[in-house]
Amino acid sequence: MLLISLSAFFADLGYQTALAIFPIFLVITLKAPAYEFGLANAIAFGIGSMFGYAGGLLNDRFDGKWVAVAGNAFIPLISLVGLASSPVTAIALFSGGWWARNFRSPPRRAMLASSSSEADRSRVFGFLHALDIGGGMVSIMILVLLLLYGLGFKDILLLTALPLAISTLLLLFSSSNSKANGRRQSTQSLQKAQPAKIKSSTYKGIIIATLLYGFSSYSLGFPIITIAQTSSSLLGIASYGIYLGVSAFAGYYIGAKKLNRIRALGLAGYLLSGLATLMLGIAYILHAGVAVFYISVAILGFSLGAIETIEPTIISLIKGARNIGRGMGSLSASRSIGIFFANIIMGLLYVLNPSYSYIYSGIISIAAAAIVLYMGRGFRSSA
Repeated sequence: MLLISLSAFFADLGYQTALAIFPIFLVITLKAPAYEFGLANAIAFGIGSMFGYAGGLLNDRFDGKWVAVAGNAFIPLISLVGLASSPVTAIALFSGGWWARNFRSPPRRAMLASSSSEADRSRVFGFLHALDIGGGMVSIMILVLLLLYGLGFKDILLLTALPLAISTLLLLFSSSNSKANGRRQSTQSLQKAQPAKIKSSTYKGIIIATLLYGFSSYSLGFPIITIAQTSSSLLGIASYGIYLGVSAFAGYYIGAKKLNRIRALGLAGYLLSGLATLMLGIAYILHAGVAVFYISVAILGFSLGAIETIEPTIISLIKGARNIGRGMGSLSASRSIGIFFANIIMGLLYVLNPSYSYIYSGIISIAAAAIVLYMGRGFRSSA
């Protein structure tokens, strides 16, 4: 568990830097219009949904450790974005690295679930998210210092390959999940019919709500661009550090709390995300200061911490060891499919008026909260 979580820390230490730089590099440095940034995210996340689902399926057929290692090894394609001289090349490299990241995420989650008991599952996923996003927060702090020092985007992006390589090595030394899966498969058949029926309904509700939430999920690059265009690029990048820092805290905090998982996912996750996004739209309309944007971004970070901790916890409890990879793959794929359309819509609306994009996303996220609260009402498990 510790090796997997540390691998996540170093992975985010690398690619979160690239994620913070990419929107500014594409839109401001390479002079691409904002809708091309939306298209880039649509390609990365949309096609990435197939890679995520494939990674989950392969986890159930083979040793998930090697599936995760294979995907993690190609994430450094993102580090080469700084070498791109055209938007097309930059988008291609960014997408390739993100597809690899999606491919390794379901088996990595399955490995983590196999290494923990049901009682500790939410704490384990909360710890993973805390180290995962904590690495991203540290990366933004380093990024700000390197920019203040005068280092260019190209050199910074190339440096991100080092922590990504360390991340792959840590996964390489982690334990296989095949034996743990075998031990848990025998207990799966002992589930009673009625709880299984309730869990099936909850699983469908989670997948539907995740898909709908995906339609509201936009890259934080949009707020970064908004802040950069209304104040400065450095303040825009700094907002990403706030987002990641709050998200890391939320994952650890929520993972350690005894909560009704469905209620927490709907309220602290999807609903809070929708309200924070609406706040971004209102802040833009009112020409609010950077502080208001930062508060909105912080609330978004908290909601992400809740979602990334609770979603995989519920799926791991619903799906048996035999199908946990498929469940995690479906979770990743449903989110990515929604994100594919969301970023295209966000990009087009952003060109018309940034507030339109935020208002659209906020309403969809609130609808996702209503769905998961309704369809998961029979699921009584708490964390």
